[in-house]
Amino acid sequence: MTALDPSRFLVLSFDCYGTLIDWERGIADALRDAGLLPGDAAPVDAEAALADFAVLEADAERVLSGAPYPRILARVFEGLCARRGRTAPVGAAARFAASVGDWPPFADTVPALAALATRYRLAVLSNVDRASFARTAERLGSPFWRVCTAEEIGSYKPDVRNFLFLLDVVARDGVSPAQVLHVAQSLYHDHVPAKALGLATVHVDRRAGRGGGAVVAPASPVVPDLRVTDLARLVHSLGIDTRA
Repeated sequence: MTALDPSRFLVLSFDCYGTLIDWERGIADALRDAGLLPGDAAPVDAEAALADFAVLEADAERVLSGAPYPRILARVFEGLCARRGRTAPVGAAARFAASVGDWPPFADTVPALAALATRYRLAVLSNVDRASFARTAERLGSPFWRVCTAEEIGSYKPDVRNFLFLLDVVARDGVSPAQVLHVAQSLYHDHVPAKALGLATVHVDRRAGRGGGAVVAPASPVVPDLRVTDLARLVHSLGIDTRA
């Protein structure tokens, strides 16, 4: 990994779910509410559910690339039921699909975004619909200068079209690709396509080196410019003083 020059960047673009929002906790809680994951489930059971989610979500986003995210999640829920030999109860898939706005931020997210916003413009590039993100934005304090969703783009990351859309949006304000630093947890969804376009990236490794989780592994190796395990470390790495 190469050293980053913090003064080079004007915009920090973020993946949201998995990076800012603890979607693994949110997914597991929603599956418990639906009765698909027992309330006293062992960690191995939760990990198995997240691994199934990862595969099913990636497949749904590929097959239904133009569909809104709630439809993606409904399909994923039905797939999770099928893998467990269960029939989805009436309305359960829709309730799971509507749970996105209930997924909680990581504890470091809100203060880190506030600190980062003192120096950079903050943008979001998310595989989600506008209505779901609006509920999430309320939890984050709405610090974002620009928000780009899969709904308006018409495709899902890791499609490079999503990153080209983001770059087009920021270019309207005179920001070049070299001035954008993309911050994300998912190597598969974010780092592979971002690096293919020559963007600098920060890997927020929320699982601290543990594999698995709600994201499939990338098909090809990718090397981010910086790796941190949380956003507080990113604030520190970019030289922002939070003592005030």
